[in-house]
Amino acid sequence: MFIDIACSQKKKYNQNAYGDYFASNRFPNMNRVVAVLSDGLGSGIKANILACMTSTMLLKFMENHSDIEKSCEIIMNSLPVCKVRGISYSTFSAIDCFENGKAKIVEEGNPDFIWIRNGEVLKPEYQTIQSKDFKNRKMKVYNIQLEKYDRIIFCSDGATQVAMGSKRYPLGLERSGLIKIILDKLDQNPEISSKDLSEYLVKQVELIAPNKELKDDTSVVSIYCRDPRESLIFTGPPYHQEKDSYYTTANIISRELNIPVIAKLSMNAGKLPGLSEMQGVDLVTEGILTLTKTLEYLESGKSENNAAKTLMDFLLDSDVIYFLVGAQMNKAHYDPNLPIEIEIRKNIIKQMASVLEEKYLKKVFV
Repeated sequence: MFIDIACSQKKKYNQNAYGDYFASNRFPNMNRVVAVLSDGLGSGIKANILACMTSTMLLKFMENHSDIEKSCEIIMNSLPVCKVRGISYSTFSAIDCFENGKAKIVEEGNPDFIWIRNGEVLKPEYQTIQSKDFKNRKMKVYNIQLEKYDRIIFCSDGATQVAMGSKRYPLGLERSGLIKIILDKLDQNPEISSKDLSEYLVKQVELIAPNKELKDDTSVVSIYCRDPRESLIFTGPPYHQEKDSYYTTANIISRELNIPVIAKLSMNAGKLPGLSEMQGVDLVTEGILTLTKTLEYLESGKSENNAAKTLMDFLLDSDVIYFLVGAQMNKAHYDPNLPIEIEIRKNIIKQMASVLEEKYLKKVFV
């Protein structure tokens, strides 16, 4: 079972920094995922620093195999109180989850998480732990067993309190309103990815806000338990030329399987070669140039409409990615007029694997 996790966020209207902070990590060798969503007091830079500090510290505790419950209790008892408002500097939701479905969730101050199975909202039991130092501070601890196709949703109160005081939502959207939006969307698209669902929910919250101006930072974390989507990326011919005729990678497959490669018309490719087609293959592109640009897009999160964006989208839609990497250099790339940033293929793949694992929480094997 694969744990598909994603977070989408919107800043408070007219602010230049997020007051919420999301941090997560995946441990492929342990089949384990840890994640924290923290909501900093207020908004802007100060809230961002407070939320970042809380999420980062808590994630580090969990990464170092500290018990999530003990780690959260330490954080809960350590957070200072605002002298003006008399409340904690930040709130948080944390999850430690394994691919066998065993999960522990701890919440302090954030809206209760939402657990959906077969279109029904489950109501799990929890233990309450009262802070020893702060009477108005307590956390909920859940030990749950997830099943395939379950959904978990965390959010900051910007999502549940949106439009509070308006005629339609005098108490805000509330958790019940968010649940309705989630169930309606899942009814339309039962297999929607965590990324698409979290982005959709944040967009709906923004549409509900008066004049579409959010009065608070809004974050939604979506978790989806499902079968992994696996992909295989084959790039580069073998280093020892006697092992194979000197062909491009696609032509090796084409020759061995007797399937032709058909060039497609350019799709606004810019400086990149366009795509090709081959029966039974999802994507055929040029090699090192496209890989280099794809790495740039993965690192920056910005892209153009070309073959590299198509490859990036394919990678981001995959959970487990296998790279088969040939080490032969393409002699065409010794042209000194080509961009200086082109690196040896294996180094590009190594960097791409790191970004996919660390930034996008993919399982990658080279």
